[in-house]
Amino acid sequence: MSKRSPVPALGFRGQALTPFTAGSETDEPATPGGILTRQPSQDVGDRQNALPTLSHRLRHDSSILAIVLSDEEIFAGTQGGEILVYSLSTFERKAVIEGHRGSVLGLCLSQDAGLLFSSAGDRIVNVWHTADLTRKCCLYSSFDVGDVFCVSYSAGLQTVYLGAQNTTIQWCGLKDRGSKSSAPRKDVHPSIRDDPFFDSAGPGGVRTPRPADADLIPRHARGGDVIEIGKQNVKHFAHYGYVYCMQLVKDGVPESAGNEVLITGGGDGVVKLWKLNARNGGAVEELYTLDDGREEGHSILSIAIDGTFIYSGRSGGEVDVWDTETRQLMRNLKAHRDDVLTICVGGGFMFSAAVTGYVRKFDRQYQLKSRLKAHEGRILASAFTYHRQRPLYVTGGNDCTLGIWDISDCLSPTVAATRTSNEQLFESLRRFVSYRTVSSDPKYQVDCRRGASYLRSVFKNFGAVTEMLTTQDPYNPVIMARFRGNPATAEKRKKILFYGHYDVVAAENATGKWIVDPFAMEGIDGYLYGRGTSDNKGPIMAAIFACAELTAEQTLGSDIIFLIEGEEECGSRGFERAVRASKDKIGDVDWILLANSYWLDDRIPCLTYGLRGVIHASVQIESSHPDLHSGVDGSAHLDEPLKDLVMLLSTLTGKDGQVMIPGFYDPLPELSCEEEALYRDITAALVQRNPGLGDADSLATSLMRRWRDPSLTIHRFQTSGPDNNATIIPRLAKATLSMRLVPNQEAAQVAKALEAWLETQFEKLGSNNLLTVTVDHMAEPWLGDWTNEIFQTLEEAVMDAWGPVDEPQRQRSSSNSAMKSTNGAGPLRVAIPEHASSGYFSTTKPSPTTSSVLANGGLTSPIQPLAPLPESTVATPATTGTRSPTSHKRSTSSATLTNPTHIQHEQTLPRRKPLYIREGGSIPAIRFLEKEFSAPAAHFPCGQASDSAHLDNERLRLVNLYKSKEIFKKVFRELPQK
Repeated sequence: MSKRSPVPALGFRGQALTPFTAGSETDEPATPGGILTRQPSQDVGDRQNALPTLSHRLRHDSSILAIVLSDEEIFAGTQGGEILVYSLSTFERKAVIEGHRGSVLGLCLSQDAGLLFSSAGDRIVNVWHTADLTRKCCLYSSFDVGDVFCVSYSAGLQTVYLGAQNTTIQWCGLKDRGSKSSAPRKDVHPSIRDDPFFDSAGPGGVRTPRPADADLIPRHARGGDVIEIGKQNVKHFAHYGYVYCMQLVKDGVPESAGNEVLITGGGDGVVKLWKLNARNGGAVEELYTLDDGREEGHSILSIAIDGTFIYSGRSGGEVDVWDTETRQLMRNLKAHRDDVLTICVGGGFMFSAAVTGYVRKFDRQYQLKSRLKAHEGRILASAFTYHRQRPLYVTGGNDCTLGIWDISDCLSPTVAATRTSNEQLFESLRRFVSYRTVSSDPKYQVDCRRGASYLRSVFKNFGAVTEMLTTQDPYNPVIMARFRGNPATAEKRKKILFYGHYDVVAAENATGKWIVDPFAMEGIDGYLYGRGTSDNKGPIMAAIFACAELTAEQTLGSDIIFLIEGEEECGSRGFERAVRASKDKIGDVDWILLANSYWLDDRIPCLTYGLRGVIHASVQIESSHPDLHSGVDGSAHLDEPLKDLVMLLSTLTGKDGQVMIPGFYDPLPELSCEEEALYRDITAALVQRNPGLGDADSLATSLMRRWRDPSLTIHRFQTSGPDNNATIIPRLAKATLSMRLVPNQEAAQVAKALEAWLETQFEKLGSNNLLTVTVDHMAEPWLGDWTNEIFQTLEEAVMDAWGPVDEPQRQRSSSNSAMKSTNGAGPLRVAIPEHASSGYFSTTKPSPTTSSVLANGGLTSPIQPLAPLPESTVATPATTGTRSPTSHKRSTSSATLTNPTHIQHEQTLPRRKPLYIREGGSIPAIRFLEKEFSAPAAHFPCGQASDSAHLDNERLRLVNLYKSKEIFKKVFRELPQK
């Protein structure tokens, strides 16, 4: 088999099957005198209205050559010798096993999925424990087998079978651990021993130099027994060609008498069935051969079994269907234009995939139902399974990706209706994202209304009472929905108000910076890409489905009131008036919850207890004269508006960004000991995971200045006159600025102080121009009580959802003296900023730790490529919230790569408490709602720092979506009991 050259991984658009048309990929190329040897398949399908679509795309950096599926995981072999492990539930990449020096050509799971077998171009077969991904043993042959194309395992005989390039079938019992190696240099790993042919010396005793890395053993190809396959365990010339594929079956072959039968396909174009002789160590004995009599001898490249039928994919694009009971060729299909490299059966359909990049789906009558362009390149592997009673079809290709396809049409209509809650959540979010609810652009007004109507329909479908709260024209309406709790508790039911917004910022893809259509959500590498997935449509859907599940379970003990507005990205225009006008309909509120921000990095869950307020303003200076020419009219006597504006703005801030408005910093509160302890938690956790962030003191100071301190930013300048004329003196100059406020600062008072300061400083200029200061928008800062019941409930819910962690974690203490650093070196000292009057701005200026720095520092999170852990790193049970440093030591082979999923299945590790953080951004509605309903608010961030909200390629991790639903569910159920 020739090696496949990888092509660059690309982003993929959502794809669906297309009906058969003239000139399809099954047509033979037009050649003189060309005649089809078989009739091409024809589309006569009647279910084209239920076509598979791309559910998720998983990207890698080399071709995918083999796939096998367990109940919960995808295992994919790559051209680079790796085995990738993904979760079937969340499509997270859980591990990367560097197991072979050659391309991984075959994968097989034991019947109980406890063992994984991998064969490759390095002439060996590795056996892995799927529980922890450590290697059980390594098998190699006494002969020069070349590439090992396929592998199978008989659990009854505990015997491994492999098909090789040298035309042999070989077998080896895993019980035979005492096999001795007869090869020279027994101390050298089999995959790097000299090849008796290719590495032999030529004339004069000279041999071709080996590459510098020829003696390197793959990082995880260590441990376990190294077993040599005995020479007696070889069937030479099993096929007169390479042995490309094999499968073990127990039923469906009359001659098997209930015993397992090995079915193989090879380069000689025939399928062979082999009896396994248990008395002779599992030796193969030929039962019979299936040969369609074709002289061409097209290779059998793949096989699939369905009851008594064998499907064989051939070079040249054909598929043979054999009946093992009669040994007859039932059908020969011209399925593709070129080689059928992989074939599988499931859900009542046969899926064939070819080097053309197409998949074709046939029913039991061998009629073509549909076809799918699955990969931008050759399809090299595929697999079918039922995951939690839902059919899944997975493909892999030389475009370095895996495709997971929604093939729900394989189910009957009655079964199809039983979709899981998570599947419904995924599909509802996909449709929600498809509405271009851009509130800042009037051309999307209709789209905003349609998106609001769709969201309201979701509420209605789950039994919520809904109403559209109108705002003044042309602003988008507010959706009010109410899930009522247990009727028996009507008198004492608590009320939780959930706030969110369905509008999004604009997202255009004219320059191709998005890897997907921003309004056609796609799953890639465990993330959901699309505008609004993270801000704020994903969290809204998670909260709705949490209520729906509680209602279905009859465990919703409180009333959940949703207020979802459509103008948040434009300053919540009309929201306050609409809420006040409908306050009687909304009723009393006990707690307020929102989910509209992100973690500090990509690793540690957070809870937000503070937001800065904001003032948006514009400063305009205009002269009485028109635009002038600088050469004709420019002089020191002329008051130029742009000069005045620059001088005026320069009076707003001093060194290190200090705002010069008198009394601006007076209301700022001191840093309490309790809040200082929160910063110790934050810096200890972030620096421990990412030392590149610097020392804890500088990081704490940087975060405090972003969260606890007000600031002033100048955003842009505008001038009159043509932009391309560099000699114009503009008659008008305008600047926009914003001020971020912190608790105890009143927005209205600060706005008046800003106007007064600008007017005073402008008078000092003695200019003849006219100053206009306009405050466009104000939002109050918010500071929540992070010790109250709603935060306590959120904390417990977060810990339950995210479970244990694989690192030391200190217990939080309210005493400063008790706060120790994680390395045991004494107290962690945090630089506490002082007020301006106390020399705060004269201190050494630290490097800012921006959100992008924290996001980039979190990219090696547990969902990124992980290595399996050696046995020495399995954690011991923890009984407290801390562990000694020695309990966390890693071996050098995997010092930076961990996989908690495969370490333990019980929560014996300490749970990670969420970090309590503040945000520098602003959400106008939260403080307003607190004041209006006299209820405390809490803020639960669902997404990660790298979600890119408001930016290109906004995304939300799928596991974050699902776990957010779990957290909302626990809070909605248990908060009323506090």
